[in-house]
This record gives sequence, structure tokens and C-alpha cells, in this order.
Amino acid sequence: MKMNMEELLQTLLVIFGVLLVSWAWKAISWTWFKPKKMEKYLREQGLKGPNYKFLYGDIKEIGRLAKEARSKPMENSHQIAPRVLPYYHQVVQQYGKMSYLWFGPTPRLIVMDTDMIKEILSDTSGTFGKTKSNPRGPLLITGLVTYEGDKWAKHRKIINPAFHQDKLKMMLPAFYTSCCEMVNKWLNAIPEGSCELDVWPDLQNVTADVISRTGFGSSYEEGRRIFILQSEQAGLVVQGSQSIYIPGMRFLPTKTNNRMKEIYREVQNLLRDMILKRAKAMKAGEAPTSDLLGLLMESNFKEIEEGGNSKVGITIDDVIEECKLFYFAGQETATLLAWTMVVLSMHQDWQRKAREEVMQVFGSNKPEYDGLNHLKVVSVSWYI
Repeated sequence: MKMNMEELLQTLLVIFGVLLVSWAWKAISWTWFKPKKMEKYLREQGLKGPNYKFLYGDIKEIGRLAKEARSKPMENSHQIAPRVLPYYHQVVQQYGKMSYLWFGPTPRLIVMDTDMIKEILSDTSGTFGKTKSNPRGPLLITGLVTYEGDKWAKHRKIINPAFHQDKLKMMLPAFYTSCCEMVNKWLNAIPEGSCELDVWPDLQNVTADVISRTGFGSSYEEGRRIFILQSEQAGLVVQGSQSIYIPGMRFLPTKTNNRMKEIYREVQNLLRDMILKRAKAMKAGEAPTSDLLGLLMESNFKEIEEGGNSKVGITIDDVIEECKLFYFAGQETATLLAWTMVVLSMHQDWQRKAREEVMQVFGSNKPEYDGLNHLKVVSVSWYI
């Protein structure tokens, strides 16, 4: 029996209505019922925090206080939380060191108890899963920091040899070369007497230089290009994380989404070409294995050879993600260097002690690894 047009239209309207109700219920559940249920559960556990606000949670307040904090000059103080994370700092002051806030419909737990932090960071059972809260994050990095369980253990085993102290010793000349270039640039830029110098761009550049030299050796220029792209990608990911994420938004052809995908593809292609060229050269015995890429690939080849199966090693795509992780860590190093200079400027007695110790140990000679072990004020643990 054939269905006439009117019956077909009615059937389609019913289906559409059911779907619409289903989507509406899921949306309401995601933005209200589920967060309120979670809020009740958290409070039953003895935790305190701000009341949940529909859809946005505390995002607007987080953004407002961050903008306000950055609009004022920073005080010379070690109390950096009010500047860097003002809303988090406010929540801790109001609700305690074990509290929570709302990032959209998702609660974020603040943990400031050192014993509990150690337990969370040292857990290998998977009890404390790694966050997947930013869907755009994989366009920046995955790698060891995002893996769990057996995959984490395999990657950790293969990567570890690349960061052995004996391997790091070989990279010291690259550190020295990059730092000398930066310092010489500063000396040439300073006239007689003194002047104000913006060192932040140079600290970013020296980090890019070091990662490029130690990470990729002869592929230095390609390495710098990757660093620049990864820096831009990190900025876009952070920008996206400061607003509420609606499921499916990353698939829309917006300007930001398109740019992030362009960067992802270019970085993947650059790294893939470098890795394939290095693998070919290593098999022919023509490539160095003293940089991070070479050490990582050498460790991977050894693991596959000993296991007798390619599955015990990691894939080219896995190597690409670990290389991207090198760059991400390098970007954080620039920030730490900047803060170290700020702190030494605040405590000039320690600046003087550090300078005197370095001159006593090295004088006018190039810094070498064994000499670093004799430093007490400028502890070698800063570097390794």
C-alpha cells in the first residue's frame, strides 16, 4: 500500500519533532541538569566553590579578571597567582585550597595539597585520567603528555634514552652557541652607560634556536619554521580555550579553524619529510644520532630490533607527535627564563653571588658539563 504525500509529510514531521525534542533534552541536560547534579555531588563530598551559572559557568568572570590583571603593571613580588590566574586565586581565597570552579558546564577541581598532588601525578593506574577538555588540543600536540596506560609506558620507555645525562652532555655546545649569539646581540645593542632592553623576543628566539639545533641538527631552518608555527598554534588553542566550546564547533569552516588545520598540516608535512630523510640516512649510516630526533629514532629502531616486531616500536605519526612536544616544552622554557631574570633583578644579592660563582668556576672559558656540577648557587638542577 503506497503512502500518499500528506502521510509522508506527517511522518517526516513526527521524526523531525522526535529528533528536535531529543536534541533539546540533551542540550538542556548538558547545560543545566548534569552540572547541577555534579554540583550537588561535589558539595556532598565537602568541597566548596561558586554556584554554577547557566552554560558559561565562570568563563566570563575568568576572562574579565584576567583582562583587568593584565591592564596593570605587575608588582615586584613572588605572588604571581593574582596576575596569572586571578580568578583561580580568588576562588582559593574564598573557598579554600580544595575547591572547584566552572569552566562552562564542566567543573574543574583545584588541588593545592602537596601530598594529594604527588599522588595524582605519580598515579599509573589510570584512576586520574588526563584531561580531554579542549577538543582543539590535538591539533597542537598529543604525545607522551596525553597518553595513558600501555601506550604511555611504551612511549616513555623509547623516549627515556634520549634524555639520559650522557646524551644531554653532547648538546651543551649547541646551548652555548645559541646563548652567545643572544648575549652578543644585547652587547651590540647597548650604548655606553645603560638602557632599557626588551629581552622577551630574544628569549623566545634563543629557545627556538636551541630546540632547532639540539632537536634536529642539520635541519635547523626547517626546525625554526616548525617552532614559529607551533607558537602560533598554541596561541590559537589558548584563545579557543577561553570561550565556551559547543560540540561540533571545531568542524565549522571558521577563519580560526581553517588556520589551525593549515598549521597542523604544514607541521605534519615538515616533520614527516625530516623523519623519512633521517630514517633513510640512518639506515645508510650517514646521519648523526646526537640530536633529539636521531636519539629518538635510534631508540625506536633498537626497540623494534630487540622485540622482533614493528608493533613494539612507535610509528612515524607517533614520532611526529613527540617532536611537536619538544617544541611545546621549548616555548615554556622561554617563559621560565624570563621569570628567572625578573627574580634575579628583584634579588640582586643573589644575582651577584651567581655571577661571582660562574666567574670563579669558568672564568673566561666555555661552560662545560663537569664544571656545571660544581655550581651551588646556580644549581645544575635548574637545567637537568
